[in-house]
Parts: sequence; C-alpha cells; structure tokens
Amino acid sequence: MLPPDNHVHSQFSWDTRSNGSMELACAKAVELGLPAIAFTEHVDFTAWGHDDLPPLNGTQNISLAHRERVQPLDVEAYQATIAECRDKYPQLRILTGIETGEPHLFAGSVAQVLGSGVFERVLGSLHSVVYQGRILSPERVFALGVAPEDAMRRYFEGLLDLIKGSDVFQVLAHCDFPRRYWPTGARPYDEALFEEEYRTVFRALATSGRALEINTRSPLWSVELMRWWYEEGGEAVSFGSDAHVPYRVGAQFELAVDVVEAAGFRPGRDQFDFWRR
Repeated sequence: MLPPDNHVHSQFSWDTRSNGSMELACAKAVELGLPAIAFTEHVDFTAWGHDDLPPLNGTQNISLAHRERVQPLDVEAYQATIAECRDKYPQLRILTGIETGEPHLFAGSVAQVLGSGVFERVLGSLHSVVYQGRILSPERVFALGVAPEDAMRRYFEGLLDLIKGSDVFQVLAHCDFPRRYWPTGARPYDEALFEEEYRTVFRALATSGRALEINTRSPLWSVELMRWWYEEGGEAVSFGSDAHVPYRVGAQFELAVDVVEAAGFRPGRDQFDFWRR
C-alpha cells in the first residue's frame, strides 16, 4: 500500500485558482488506494500582524513584496467541505491541515488561524529568501541575477531560523524549495554541493523531533540525500505530492517509496503513520 499524501491543496488555497477540487482530489486518492489524504491549505500573509516577528534590516522591518495574489483561508467553508468529503468518502481518512509559510516570522498571525479551527496536519514551509530588504520568492531572487548557489545558501540559513523559531508545525515541507526554479542557464543543481547545508538543517529538525517531507512536486531526491536525514538522526518521513490539481495527488509515490526505503526507513505503526527508521 502507498503511504498517505500529507500535502495536498484544494480550491481553498489561494494559488490553485479554479483548478483545485477537494472532492476530485479525494476521488483520485481512492482510485490510487491511498489510506489517507491531508488538505494542507496555504496560510500566507500580506502584512505584519500583532505578535508577528518581522526580521530587521538595520532598525527597519524587512518588507513583504509581490504578495498581491495571496488571500486568507476561508476556514468555515473549508471545514464544511471537509465534512462533506468525509461523508462521501468514508473509506478514506481525510485530515484537515495548513501549510504555513514562514511561521517563525508570522507567529501571531499563524496562531490566530490555528485558533479558528481544527487542523490535524500542520506543515512548516519557507517560500522566500530575504534579499535587499525584502522577502522575495526564489524566482525573483534568481531573476535579479543573484548567483544560484548564493541564493540557495541564503535559503538554507532561513530554514534554520524557521526550525529554531517556530514549534507550531509537525512536518518541514520541501526543504530545498528554490531547486524547483533553478535557472536554466546555471550549472545543474548538485545536491552534493550543499551537503553541509542539508545536514545542518536535518540535524536541527531531527533534534526538534519533527518529520521531514519528501516532496514529489520538487525534483525527486536521491537516496544519498534521503540517507543524510537518516544519518543526522531523522526519525520520520512524510510523503507529500504538493498537488494543486487533483490528478497530481500521489504523483511519483512509487518512486518516492523506493528512495525512502533505500535510505533505511520503513512503514510506521499503521497505514496512516509517517514512515520511520
């Protein structure tokens, strides 16, 4: 049996537009024989809220840039649709959840969202790089001409800040997110070039007792990279398709299972659990 898909987006995530469908994603999960699916909708913010911790550029807060499309999560409608899908697909375990972007910076804002409903699977994500006084997406940083290797190392530094600065999430998602947008003119992405950075992040995450996601929307990791997580003390692996359209639910899970198993991890306590060492 394939593992649960712990990272799926529906129509309630601001970046799925009209392509997301919770009901169709559930149907795809049933078709694939997945035991469970978690709808981890995006929770991102366009302004600093009360009790948030924006980083400083000198004595000034770092600014948020290019977040015009970001919309708040409609928690009430989301929870209602979850209930409908649970009634329609009783053979599938359907988990509520959020993917919280930069939770170490938006602690107060994230707490408000978590207090507004029941969220069973919480992912922590870093979708940005701090550059020239602004929080920017990796694509924009690359477009500004920053050397890809330098941008990647900035990103890993931000991941460490996220892990150390927030305890609200259970799973660290897509820990090399900028890799998706690697410039076509640059030399190919080389995992070994960043081994020290990966291991440092993995060590911090393992010490915190949380799980690492293998994300099948990003370029699939090598067994060697997954083994770094094992060697640094990682206890658990979560599988996530990061699907924004229903047909991508569970995508490449067969290959991901082979990678995780070859690195030393095995199915957990039951079919709904993370894989464990």
